[in-house]
Parts: sequence; C-alpha cells; structure tokens
Amino acid sequence: MSERIEKFCDDLKVQLNGIESHLFQVKEKLSTASKEAESTIKEKLEIAKAKLETKKQEVATAKEKLAQRIEAKKAEVEAEVADWKAQKAKDKLQKHAQEAEEYAIAAILLAAAAAEEAEVAVFEAIEARIAAEEDTVEVLKSAESPAS
Repeated sequence: MSERIEKFCDDLKVQLNGIESHLFQVKEKLSTASKEAESTIKEKLEIAKAKLETKKQEVATAKEKLAQRIEAKKAEVEAEVADWKAQKAKDKLQKHAQEAEEYAIAAILLAAAAAEEAEVAVFEAIEARIAAEEDTVEVLKSAESPAS
C-alpha cells in the first residue's frame, strides 16, 4: 500500500476510534444515569448540548460536502474512470481519489456528530423520564392524602 493510502486509512481509523470511544462513554453515562440526581442529569444535558452546538458548523459543512459528493458521484460515469486509467490521466485519477477521501472524511464527521446528538437525546430522555416519574409520585401522594 502506498504511504498516502496508509496515512489516509490511519487518519480514518483515528476518527472512527474517537467515535467508538465517545459512544462507549455515552453507554457508561447511561449505566450510571439512573443513580444520579436530577441536577446532575440536567448539568450533563447542558454540557452535551453545548458540545453539540459547537459541532453544528462542522456538521453543516460535512453535510454539504456529502451532498456535493453524492451529486458528483451520480454524474460520474464508471466508463469515464476506466478511460482515465486507459489514458493514464493521472491528474484526473488523483482528483477522483482526493474527492473520494474528502467524502469519506465528511461521512465520518457526520457519524461523529450523530453520536453527539445521540448523547443529547439520551439525557433529554432521562430528564423527561425523571419529570414524568416525579409527577406520578406527586399524583399518588395527593391521592393518598385525606381531603380537607
């Protein structure tokens, strides 16, 4: 494998490992969430929302790159690439490879952003469940207490 391909693959592995690590952290947080106080859950939710907010521009750029790449890919014909190979059109093949690499990176960034969004969703769900259970307890308490 060429040095450039190895570097590209290594870069993708690092990013994928980062996503995997983040998802593992979310899983660990979920395991302990039921034991934590509501204030702690709200704090973690706010932190997760802030992290997600900082990623929004990166996500928007990644989505745009993905959309552009998809359109470019549709327009590209396999026969054209075969022609480039036959003609040894190195510049065109290099550009094609560069675009494919950019697409892969954008897709990974999008996956990372989805993991961030999933974390926010988890904490929002927990917060909603806590609120629902508190309301249920209040209703039960009021039903048990004698009317005055």
